[in-house]
Amino acid sequence: MVSSGTEPRRVTIHDVARSAGVSRQTVSRALNDKAEIDGSTKQRVLDAALELGYRPSRFARGLVRQDTTTIGLVIPDLLNPFFTEVAAAALEAARARGWHVVVYDTADSTEEELSTLRVIGSQVDAVVGYFSSPEDDIDQFTRGIPVVLVGREHHTARFSSIRIDGEDGVHAAVAHLVAAGHRRIGMLDHGERAEPSVRYRWFATAAAAHGIDADAVVGASQSVDGGGDALGALLGAHPNVTAVLTYNDIIAIGALREARRTGRNVPRDLAVIGFDGLQLGTLVEPPLSSVALDTRRLGALAVDQAARLLTGVDPLGADDLVVRGELRLRDSA
Repeated sequence: MVSSGTEPRRVTIHDVARSAGVSRQTVSRALNDKAEIDGSTKQRVLDAALELGYRPSRFARGLVRQDTTTIGLVIPDLLNPFFTEVAAAALEAARARGWHVVVYDTADSTEEELSTLRVIGSQVDAVVGYFSSPEDDIDQFTRGIPVVLVGREHHTARFSSIRIDGEDGVHAAVAHLVAAGHRRIGMLDHGERAEPSVRYRWFATAAAAHGIDADAVVGASQSVDGGGDALGALLGAHPNVTAVLTYNDIIAIGALREARRTGRNVPRDLAVIGFDGLQLGTLVEPPLSSVALDTRRLGALAVDQAARLLTGVDPLGADDLVVRGELRLRDSA
């Protein structure tokens, strides 16, 4: 027991972690004889537990005892096929290692992200996923376990990240549209953020390089209906637009549907290029052109980096943790 004032209290896993100078997750691994810990660290933890008289409660044992490594995969919206494709790739990569994956859908909500991390921070060995929360907030609930951020850069040293770089692909898309004779190109951007997305910045830079304006932009919610509504608003404000680039393929599919509903031929009257390269894009009419990402590699890279951080193997360098977008032309542009 550890004394607290005049009354003794039960020794906790936090006490053992503090005494051994390790994280609570390391204590959990040592007590459960898991492979991802070196012998000297394990012995230090066991010595600290013995000295303090630590005995995990039955409830605590139920939370931390695992037969395999468990990864928490945090996804903003599993109804969006892009995230489903990434999750499927991560699950496949984890399965190949004999790991468990627990998938959480945060409904693209910062509040839900933090609520999820509050729950899983003490129950998984590593966290991989998409987050919009500040790094300090993420760190508050994940101290002591590896965190791999997907689709954004990290600034906290203990985090790692898988970056998406679609700049060259967006430049190629704009160059293709200009070569096809389009001089008024619009964009349907992410409509649920306070500032323009990095994909819009890539578009604006590419447009400027060709001497055309990039002011025809409307925000769209992340859905097929959102894409349709946004295209209607864009063409209402800028009726001379003859081509459109979209934040993602789901928005683009909505734009295709709206164009057909209003009697426009794609690509004769309106060219459409998405971003993501989803398999779903091959099933619409006309098949969707897109700045395509390798979602399989994206999910696999995230799990591989988590594995390196867990086992102490040198993590991949920044140049190896980039998934680049490439223009994939089909019949919509």
